[in-house]
Amino acid sequence: MTAQQTQSSERPVSPDEILAVVPVLNEARYIEACIRSLMTGANRLQDVALTIVDGGSTDDTVAIVQRLQAEFPNLRLAHNPKRLQAAAVNLAVVQFADAKTRFMVRCDAHSVFPPDFILDVVSALARTKASSVVIPMDAVGATCFEKANAWIVDTPLGSGGSAHRGGRKSGFVDHGHHAGFDLATFRAVGGYDETFSHNEDAEYDERVIQQGGKIFLDATIRKAYHPRGTISSLARQYFNYGKGRARNAFKHKRPLKVRQALPILAFLGSVLGLVVSPFFWPALILPAGYVSILLLASIFIAISKRSPCGLLSGVASGTMHMSWAVGFLVQASRQWR
Repeated sequence: MTAQQTQSSERPVSPDEILAVVPVLNEARYIEACIRSLMTGANRLQDVALTIVDGGSTDDTVAIVQRLQAEFPNLRLAHNPKRLQAAAVNLAVVQFADAKTRFMVRCDAHSVFPPDFILDVVSALARTKASSVVIPMDAVGATCFEKANAWIVDTPLGSGGSAHRGGRKSGFVDHGHHAGFDLATFRAVGGYDETFSHNEDAEYDERVIQQGGKIFLDATIRKAYHPRGTISSLARQYFNYGKGRARNAFKHKRPLKVRQALPILAFLGSVLGLVVSPFFWPALILPAGYVSILLLASIFIAISKRSPCGLLSGVASGTMHMSWAVGFLVQASRQWR
């Protein structure tokens, strides 16, 4: 169902009630495709305030946005001195949302969005009366490693089976990939916590639920995103994800879910096995078993996708697990101290 069809039985949401925000930092490779996809669809999109909030890019990101402003007069550019995504979204609300603005749509530059994405997200907010609308992400890759990353990340061995990672079922959830916000709720809970460089979305969701809000996953609204294309960039990303999750767990005193604890157990078990093996060689079963799972997954994906790139899937998955676990443990040790 399109946004237009859904809103036919409701009061149509006016473009001046919508603020769309794209936080960016060195996104020259992706930003033009992102903006063009967001502006594809109904003519009303040309009247939606689409705000690019730049955290100090040193590539051509700002120049590309400025060039596109001639084509899209509704395109705005703001500077985010704090650099972080959480601060970028908060800044956009303070600077560009007025008394008429009811809804905010958050968009990520690494993504390509379906036509009418902004209108469909707002329609879901209005229809469900939810505090937030979250959506599934479908990973797509261009390079060999990006493809391997994309093929594994949306599986239980990659992301642990998160509902917003390739999920197909709509419903109320406790967390998901942020897409739309009821702006009154966003302001009431204080927006994003700007001390979080990562996991700010899950931390925000905790506060929304604590205050009685509801989060709706709309599986009919999807986006394609580009995963990291190198082992080093993927490792940095998931190391920071792990740190963010640890901060969130300590801040809200929430135990980890089983799927979140498994990477930590895999890391600790592998390290323990390697350390003990010189004295008790059967301990190698722990790291060998983990590597064997990754190897079998790589072979399966390579065969099912009919591509040798699939053989890198285990490398991508292992990088995610180990980096996330180390990040979590590093931050947890700091919190305990």
